[in-house]
Amino acid sequence: MSIVGKNISYEINGAKILEDIDFKLNQNEIVSIIGPNGAGKSTLLGLLAGDILPTSGKVFYQGRELESISIQDRAFLRSVMSQSQQIIFDYSVKEIIEMGWIERGIAKYSGNFSEAVTNIADECDLKKLLHRKFNVLSGGEQRRVHYARTILQLWRHSNSNDERFMFLDEPTANLDLYYELKLMNSIKEKAKEGYGIGLIVHDLNLASIFSDKVLLLKNGECISYGEPSEVLTAKKLTEVYGIPMKVNDRTKRITYY
Repeated sequence: MSIVGKNISYEINGAKILEDIDFKLNQNEIVSIIGPNGAGKSTLLGLLAGDILPTSGKVFYQGRELESISIQDRAFLRSVMSQSQQIIFDYSVKEIIEMGWIERGIAKYSGNFSEAVTNIADECDLKKLLHRKFNVLSGGEQRRVHYARTILQLWRHSNSNDERFMFLDEPTANLDLYYELKLMNSIKEKAKEGYGIGLIVHDLNLASIFSDKVLLLKNGECISYGEPSEVLTAKKLTEVYGIPMKVNDRTKRITYY
């Protein structure tokens, strides 16, 4: 299965936010969306997830138009971690994670609810925080909780062959180096398990290391789309970001000066 966007455009009050974007996300694949602020990255993620509708163009899940898929069925196929998620009420960490659970009406899922929550909390290193109030956590801790909730939404038995996709908007924001790498390695493991993962990331070196493909946006237009070595070149990055960039030929590490 794949998620495909064809000639996606989006505008607000006549102002073009995205124009003629093609996109494809396969299972077992990580696609990073990069570009300067205001490039249209979060808008593209919202269009692919079905949270907003394109002005023109189409998004397809397994060849089906996204608009024809019910909200409930979309939730079984893909989960979304947004850039900013305000929690007004004083929920605990455990309660926030549990909000990701979707009742499927199937006994084998419901019977494993507690086990799934526990395992995901352990995976995200949140077990010691489960009974803390969410709103007293640091920004980085809150991001990890939302990531755990996003994982729980797509939980399946280990022998499941269901298609699953995650859209993550700046999942490493506010994380220290340890948890940044821990989260990115978790994302990599999810891709190995069959997930297709589209994420927005500002750290170009993370995009270089962890991505199967990279989409580079500027002013709502696709500048380059392909394997990291094709997209993350000094010439393209310098032109898009407006500062001199270097790419180490051996390590592929990206630096600016």
